[in-house]
Amino acid sequence: MATSAPVKKVPIHLQSSQNRLLIKNGKIVNDDGMEDGDVYIEDGVIKQVGRNLIIPGGTRVIDATGKLVMPGGVDPHTHLELEMMGAKTADDFYKGTRAAVAGGTTTVIDFVLPNKGQSLIEAYNNWREKADSKVCCDYALHVGVTWWSSSVKKDMEQLAAEMGVNSFKMFMAYRDSWMLDDYELMCAMEACKEIQALPQVHAENGHIIARNTQRLLARGVTAPEGHLLSRDEEVEAEAVNRACVIANQVNTPLYIVHMMSKSAVRALQEARRRGQKNPVFGETLAATVGTDGSHCRNACFRHAAAHVLSPPLRADPATPEAIVEALADDVLQVIGSDNCTFHEKDKELGKDDFSKIPNGVNGVEDRLAVLWQKAVNTGVMDPCRFVAVTSSTAAKIFNMWPQKGRVAVNSDADVVVWDPRLERTISAATHKQAVDFNIFEGQKVVGSPQYVIVNGRVCLDDGVLRVAEGSGRFIKTPANSPYVFGGQLPGAAAPEAHLTIETPTKYTNGNTPSPDLTLVNKHLEGMALASGMSTPTGRKMREPGQRDQQKSSFSISKEVEGPETKTSVRVRNPPGGKSSGLW
Repeated sequence: MATSAPVKKVPIHLQSSQNRLLIKNGKIVNDDGMEDGDVYIEDGVIKQVGRNLIIPGGTRVIDATGKLVMPGGVDPHTHLELEMMGAKTADDFYKGTRAAVAGGTTTVIDFVLPNKGQSLIEAYNNWREKADSKVCCDYALHVGVTWWSSSVKKDMEQLAAEMGVNSFKMFMAYRDSWMLDDYELMCAMEACKEIQALPQVHAENGHIIARNTQRLLARGVTAPEGHLLSRDEEVEAEAVNRACVIANQVNTPLYIVHMMSKSAVRALQEARRRGQKNPVFGETLAATVGTDGSHCRNACFRHAAAHVLSPPLRADPATPEAIVEALADDVLQVIGSDNCTFHEKDKELGKDDFSKIPNGVNGVEDRLAVLWQKAVNTGVMDPCRFVAVTSSTAAKIFNMWPQKGRVAVNSDADVVVWDPRLERTISAATHKQAVDFNIFEGQKVVGSPQYVIVNGRVCLDDGVLRVAEGSGRFIKTPANSPYVFGGQLPGAAAPEAHLTIETPTKYTNGNTPSPDLTLVNKHLEGMALASGMSTPTGRKMREPGQRDQQKSSFSISKEVEGPETKTSVRVRNPPGGKSSGLW
């Protein structure tokens, strides 16, 4: 289990709210099941979980009747207080983590991105200096490998051994700033393998993007749509495949950040089908499931530019649903935000040249609500799988579990009381982020946090946000994560299996769900969940007459199976993403 930095002295006005708290009558949801029960918290730690708890006097009680009690979200991908492309993000570590808490996320993992030639240690120290005095929730750090030398390798070793960093990100894009070539990428992956750290990649072909950009600008294409045209799905899919090949040559696990397209997911599936030696984890974003690339063609520059990020949102309107299916089926394992926000004035740096638009969108605040609306309310995903992809699996991958990502005795008291009937409309006018635009503007969501507890403190109190700047902690993420280096492959399927991101595979723990189990559905007409522990299926049970989501005519492996055959594989697998080895 991960260890945290020494606990800071808590301001006097926060001590009473931190001391003792009882959450009663809720439905406790973890990635491996649901149960009715109470949760008792003391001094920032979960002390008791169950029924008829014996608690001391003076304990505050939160009635969670009709609510879900879940672990706080873990956002594995944020860029707070980042300077890039001549601009600085609107959300710093205070405003960004404040917004995260408002949305139910209680831990973020940000990226240290050194300049070319800069010491990784120096950059890490700069990030710690920026963040430690501002964060409102706990945070950890990935570190980017933006150039390569023997000194970079030594810095990586020191970061893993002494400074609590177990993941390093390499860019296959941004040719003129952060990109590594394939030789350097392979060297960096080899260094990760030696220190048992997880290599991450931004998978796009930077050379193709650079040339496409030159050609488009020469033709007079300068609007934000040019960003989308310069890096189509094939450009992302090629890089995903190449990254998997290099990782397989090195014999290391791999984590692919912000997968944005069906083509990229197909490439990931195909790599697994060929037989990756180690896990390859796939991450997607709230933006990917909550909106699409059609906005980049909007005639209003402000609107179009606000949707520019890399890889881009895809114009194919079927992409959001397909990505949700991939998350539900463990083809993709986690959902982050890639929160990297820029004000309108900063986006206007690219008014006459799309390649100069600072890349990034919001998402840290709305990540959970958007996925709940798109996945749970539509019946594609059950609450257990929702907890897995928004919290537990990231905590496991980055070696913070069960300190983070679980409602259990001795876990950190990072807890969300989720009201599945709470209706609201997302808007920049009401969000807590500093940025002046919201890519989910006007979307109605049903399901949001009512209470958010961070390290035992009630920070969202019946909808009222109360956070303290600098109250969060830096969380070390030790190397050699058992979940990553334990040899179990996520999203694995038999080599002869039919592979498609539209065809779901239900993940269970091997038991048959009780016939009276009714998962939260899109109408939210009641939570008639069986008392005691409920068996998660990963998906809502299909109603009579509802479309059978197991059937699809789309396949990426027609060459594997005959034209009249449609094989599939059922994997016994808990919702956290563990697989029993059918490859």
